[in-house]
Amino acid sequence: MRILVVSDIHANITALEAVIEDAGDFDATWCLGDLVGYGPDPNECVERIRDLPNLICLVGNHDHAALGLIPLSRFNQDAQAAVVWTKKNLKASNKDYLQSLPASFSTDSFTLAHGSPREPIWEYVFDTHVADRSFEAFNTNYCLVGHSHLPLAFHRSESEESSTPMIVREGEIISLDPRMILNPGSVGQPRDLDPRASYCILNLDDLKWEAHRASYDVTIVQLRILQAGLPERQATRLVAGW
Repeated sequence: MRILVVSDIHANITALEAVIEDAGDFDATWCLGDLVGYGPDPNECVERIRDLPNLICLVGNHDHAALGLIPLSRFNQDAQAAVVWTKKNLKASNKDYLQSLPASFSTDSFTLAHGSPREPIWEYVFDTHVADRSFEAFNTNYCLVGHSHLPLAFHRSESEESSTPMIVREGEIISLDPRMILNPGSVGQPRDLDPRASYCILNLDDLKWEAHRASYDVTIVQLRILQAGLPERQATRLVAGW
């Protein structure tokens, strides 16, 4: 069973469509949140995600902000402007959908959270310090997170006291070994200095984690950002992937 794992789409429908095409055939979709925010296509992204097969979808902090559940003061000035724009332009039906999404989800082997298993909406799992605390917060063999916009992994076996970080590169296939925290990176706004959309394929049959990148036309997304009146910085950052 091949599962498309995506996160942090951030209202970038062009990047999302590139990922779906690049992924080929898949049996299910796990989306780790932040469908909206920053980008110009919130409705298109919510509606496209909803159409994907056997979907499990979480809510992220920018999704919560678009629903008025997080104060604007938690965001920087550009992000605040994007939140205000998104709240104004998001259809009522898509707001209702985001409102319905859980902050975390668990199967027998996997825990899913946008931020971390300790704080599903907001905490970043950037380093071993946070990763070690996160390992104490879930009981499954694996935890999938987003939020940082970085394709990363952390491993800590039952016999170890601290976790080992792993940088996950394009084309790399990781054999999953209990216990691990894995991040597929960002579809719509990568921050690892690679502008291509980042995603992963999880193969449940042999427990393989496959890291992928999908190229897309950044220029047309930049144009839509500017035409929408969103902050120029959100357009310029897409080129360099930061």
